[in-house]
Amino acid sequence: MSARRHEYRNRARNRLDTAPLREFTARFATAEEIENWDKHVTANPNGGNMLQSAAYASVKNGSGWKVRFLVLENGGSASYNLVLEKSFPVLGRLWYLIKGPGLEAAPDLKAALEACAAFVRGRKLNVFTIKIEPDIVDSDEAQAHLRGAGLAKAPNIQSNDSTALLDISGPEEAVFKAISSRARNAIRRAEREGCEVVRKEHGPETYRALYGLMADTVNAKGSMPLRSYEYYAAFWDEFCNRGQGNFFFTYEDGKPSVGAFVINYGAKATYKDGGSTQNRKQYGDSHLVQWAAIRRMQELGCTEYDFCGTPPASQIKDKSHNLYGMGMFKTSFTKTVTDFVGCHDYVLSPLKHRLWVKGAEKVFRRIETARTGQQFY
Repeated sequence: MSARRHEYRNRARNRLDTAPLREFTARFATAEEIENWDKHVTANPNGGNMLQSAAYASVKNGSGWKVRFLVLENGGSASYNLVLEKSFPVLGRLWYLIKGPGLEAAPDLKAALEACAAFVRGRKLNVFTIKIEPDIVDSDEAQAHLRGAGLAKAPNIQSNDSTALLDISGPEEAVFKAISSRARNAIRRAEREGCEVVRKEHGPETYRALYGLMADTVNAKGSMPLRSYEYYAAFWDEFCNRGQGNFFFTYEDGKPSVGAFVINYGAKATYKDGGSTQNRKQYGDSHLVQWAAIRRMQELGCTEYDFCGTPPASQIKDKSHNLYGMGMFKTSFTKTVTDFVGCHDYVLSPLKHRLWVKGAEKVFRRIETARTGQQFY
């Protein structure tokens, strides 16, 4: 866990019993704020998240979701949050604060959500539920604040609600020593045997190469569903065109064998997409790709590297978990699994929310998938 995240956790604990609850107001962002959206999001109290970025807003806007740019303010500080909005017959609108709200600590949740509720009611936006998934580390204290805010647990959506985080704020040598001996040995052996990592420019050829490796991995391991090539190409385009996307490959017999797409967003780096061919001859190539990505992210000013998805800490050694293999690989770099509080619903209309969880969500998701061939969220 990075020093910065330790600071957030300690600050939150110190505030639990000593600080009064703060008041928030909510509003939509101005045109100037939207124009400089990434600058504002990465200045959030928690450093922001790449799924709140301008690039991701462009990916989601018009794909069945309407994008809203929401600002939560208290005193002299502000939190900038991406909202995905979808309308449904009878029910009204669902708001999804993806990886938000971006707050300083769990004690702020109740007041921030009350401000959101007052705002949508005042604007007559007909929102029946606000779905949130803040990057707040799970703990007994955090759970108490979730209950105090009146939140209802919902199924998690994003793959990195449990994840492996590596502090890369120190010198390269110190970061290398901090990873496990297994990972270090794999990297050194790959280098000794002549394996090289190549950074590739973005474009259709690179996209097809990585998508093919991702498909190979999914077909072999069935760990996670794969979206369409068109979705990934649009996603990679948006981040790369803003200087926030990076591709890394190794090759075997002249063909791509391991590939990774890593995002640099503010101080946070995220290993977003990756794949590999099966039964490779090169040992340690996957570890070498990650080490090359980590070094590049350090050059770009990132201080934390998110491996983006593991089993929860309590299940990290459960071989029946569908992410077991990924978890073992990622925790060879950092043993600590960080569990965030995950996805919760802030209910504005109890009757409509009951209809949603009792079957409406499943029906609408099935319809959307059949109509578009894409995942719902």
